[in-house]
Formats: sequence, C-alpha cells, structure tokens
Amino acid sequence: MASTSLQPLYNPTLSLSKPPLLSLSKKQIFTARSLNQYTRRNCSFMARNNERQLPLLPLGRLRLKVSASSGEEAQSNNAESAYLEEFSWSSVILPFLFPALGGLLFGYDIGATSGATISLQSAELSGTTWYNFSAVQLGLVVSGSLYGALIGSILAYPFADFLGRRRELIIAALLYAAGGSLTAYAPGLGALLLGRLVYGLGIGLAMHGAPLYIAETCPSQIRGTLISLKELAIVLGILLGYFVGSYEINVVGGWRYMFGLSAPIALLMGLGMWSLPPSPRWLLLRAIQSKGPLQGYKEKAIGALSKLRGRPAGDKVSEKQIEDTIISLKTAYSDEEAEGNFLEVFQGPSLKAFIIGGGLVLFQQITGQPSVLYYAGSILQSAGFSAAADAARVSVVIGIFKSLMTAVAVLKADDLGRRPLLIGGVSGIALSLFLLSAYYKFLGSFPFVAVAALLLYVGCYQISFGPISWLMVSEIFPLRTRGKGISLAVLTNFGSNAIVTFAFSPLKEFLGAENLFLLFGAIALLSLLFVVTSVPETKGLSLEEIESKILK
Repeated sequence: MASTSLQPLYNPTLSLSKPPLLSLSKKQIFTARSLNQYTRRNCSFMARNNERQLPLLPLGRLRLKVSASSGEEAQSNNAESAYLEEFSWSSVILPFLFPALGGLLFGYDIGATSGATISLQSAELSGTTWYNFSAVQLGLVVSGSLYGALIGSILAYPFADFLGRRRELIIAALLYAAGGSLTAYAPGLGALLLGRLVYGLGIGLAMHGAPLYIAETCPSQIRGTLISLKELAIVLGILLGYFVGSYEINVVGGWRYMFGLSAPIALLMGLGMWSLPPSPRWLLLRAIQSKGPLQGYKEKAIGALSKLRGRPAGDKVSEKQIEDTIISLKTAYSDEEAEGNFLEVFQGPSLKAFIIGGGLVLFQQITGQPSVLYYAGSILQSAGFSAAADAARVSVVIGIFKSLMTAVAVLKADDLGRRPLLIGGVSGIALSLFLLSAYYKFLGSFPFVAVAALLLYVGCYQISFGPISWLMVSEIFPLRTRGKGISLAVLTNFGSNAIVTFAFSPLKEFLGAENLFLLFGAIALLSLLFVVTSVPETKGLSLEEIESKILK
C-alpha cells in the first residue's frame, strides 16, 4: 500500500535550487485550486516567520512524488502542471489574433503570388506593356519576398531584443502595408521587385516576432494550441490568396488587387499591436540586463500582464507572478553577465536549444515539402479528377485539406504533446514519400496510390513539422537568447527553403521524380531519428521550467 507524506514547499535547511517534493499517494487527487490554496497557506506561514519564499506562480510548479512502501519505484510527473493559471479566453484572443495576422499575411503572399504571376504574364490581362518576363525576371518576382524574409531574419538577430516583440510586429505590419501597396501600384518591374523585397522584410520580422510574442504572453497550458493556431493562420492565408486569385484572375490588372489586398490587413495588424502591451517577460529581461531601473520595468510588467489577462490594473495576482519571474531570472542568471555576447546563442543551453529548434525547421524544408506540393496538380490529374484541370481550384482543395489537418494539431498539441505528433507525423511523411517514389517507379497504373500518398503527406506534415516545429522553436530557447535564437531558426527555415526551391529542378532532371522522392524519404527517416533521440517533450511546462529542466 502506498504511503503518503506531505512536506512543506519550502524548508530553510534546504537549498533554494532544490525544493523538496510534495509526496502524494496515487489515489489522492488534488485539484490546481486546492494545491494552490495549500501553497498559499504555507507561504503565509513563511512570511510571518520572515522566511525566504520560493517562486510560486507560474514558475514554481509543485512536483508530485509517489512513494510506495512495497518497494515500488517513486515516480514524478514533470509533464503535468499542478498549477494551472486562471484566465478567460476572451482576454487571450486579441494578444493572439493580431500577431497571428503576421502569419496570415505570410500565407496570403504564397497563395496570391501563384495567381498574380499568371495575371502578370498575360498580354490581355496584365494591363501593362512589360508583361513579357524572362525566366530570371519571373523567378525574382516569385522569390522576391523570400529574399526579403531572409534579410529580415538576419536583421532580427542584433535588433530584436532592443526593439521588443511588440514594436517588431508593428514595424512588420508597416513593411507589409508598404510592400503590398508599392507592389499593387508598381509602374514598372523595378518598383514591383522593390515592393516584393519590402514585403518580404515584413515576413522575416513577423515570423520572428509573432511566435515570440504569443509564447511569452499566453498561459502555458494553452501555449501549444495558440502557436499551432498561428500555423493555421498561415494556411488560411494561403487559402485566402488562392480564393482572391481565382476571383480576380480574369480581371485586367487583377494582379494589382491580389497583391494590394494585403495592405488593409497589415494596417489592421499594426493598429492591433499598437493597442497591446509589451511582453512582460521582455520587460523583465531588459530589467535583468540593467537597461533601466528594476522597479520601473517591474511596474510596467505588472501592468502589461494585468492587461493581457483582463484583470484590474496592478492586481495582486499579476504582481505575484511578476515577482516570481524576477526571482527565477535572477537565480538563473546570477553567475552570468547582465547581457550575453553576440555569439551566446552558440554556447551552453542556447546551443542545445538551437540544435533542437534549428534541426526541426531544417528538416521541415529538406523533407521536400515544396517539391511534393509542386506535383499535386499532375498527381490529381492522373487520377482523373476534373477539378485538376483548373490549377486554382486544385490549390483550394489542397488548402482546405491542409486547414483541416492543421486543426487536428491545434486540438491535440496541448493534449497529446509535441513528441507524439512529431513522431507519428514524420513517420507518415516518410511512408508517403516512399509511396510516391513507388508510384513513379512501377505503380503508375494505380493513380489512387499517388493520391493517397499526396494526401497522407499533406496531412502528416500539417500535424507535425508544420505547426509543431514553430511551436518548439518559440518555447525552447532561454529568455536571454530567445530573440537571437528564433531569428537564427527563421533564417535556417527560409534559407533551406530557398536551397530546396533552387535545387528542385536540377535534382528532378538528374535523378528523376522516382529517385527524388526516394531521397526525400531517406531524409524523412533521418529526421524521424532526430526527433526520437533529440527532441524533448515540453507539454505543460512554463517557459522558465523548460529552461531549467530541459536545457540545464
């Protein structure tokens, strides 16, 4: 029979860095509320006796330990939180929605560009005299935003922590609006390419700042859901771009409307971010780095957290959470310089985080995601689907399926966890790639195999690499290097995307479709091995717990 022992959360004879465990029997169930009440009573007792308190909310989660008198091994549950922060969904919608618009505008550019390039090159529909593009010019139009995103992610490395997450997203919105407007009203090819580059700068900053802001401001128990929803926003943006392209494709100068629609959405994003407070964690990081008086930053952080949770200004709960975060930061960085050096992201825990996050976004691209979707039209045509004759409609069908599968990840990221979704999804990706290779090698008379493989690939990608990679990237880096680390991850993502895009045609000619998919399948198996051996589970942990338990 299991024995039960109940110890105080704090004992003055124990080290601050090693708090004692709260031991409970398997049959006893404590709700978050009852545990919190017990902890508060204990801390009130300590306060009366002038004892130093451990951080409680949301950093000092209670840990459960079951000790068995029959000799069973004690087990601890690190994945489940004993404390769940109280919040209302109405208070977290806007702090998620406006940063997520940055992802929607990124996806919109992908979808709108496919229709805009058709309109631009049409003598009847372009409405210009410079519609006759060379292959190089067309490539620059299509990939111009990608190059801008690469530059934006590079600029985020030295400046992101200085700007802060909120200001970075406001700047991204302005770049989106300027780039979309310049592209829509472009009098010539040069202005068009400049507009594409400016829009891409907005993508680079938004894809860096949005996951940062969402991860640092949302309650930990729904962090996976919200960041996965940002990926859904990207997919919905692609769908919106496809729909607008289909609607405007027969309009003279329709490409201008396709590109220009991004501007009002960008203005909405900018105004929304202007109304939101800065990230409380960023404010406290600036305080720890001695960028200003601690008390001033502390008061700003309390006000920001109160606003984010829909509480009265300066409420006691927010004040307590901020005080606990300060204690955690001081403890974590007591032996380090106030501000890390330029290459700190390649050292110690930050390097481990970069290997995990950077590896995920690298494999996200080099498992052939752009190439598989390139074949979507021909695969569906071979299966006899009438809709495949219309590329725009086929894209919409694939986009809807991507949205549905991303919704699965949204619903399960905080339930099943990150690792199960990654392991299951990447396994399905590898299987689908081998099936596609077999189709082009010797199963050409069975087109349903290719269709099934295509849908399997899209579905598995959208429940694994698509949303979970960015979720892990947003939460795995230590606070000190989170800005720099995510900028490197974004750079890795866009850089590998560019390499795969450029290498696709030569590899296709050199290897053939069947061997190209076989190569991607082998890389998918390698990525599965990486996930199994190197990627930790972060479900239910606060950002500070991830830093202390996983990285150190």
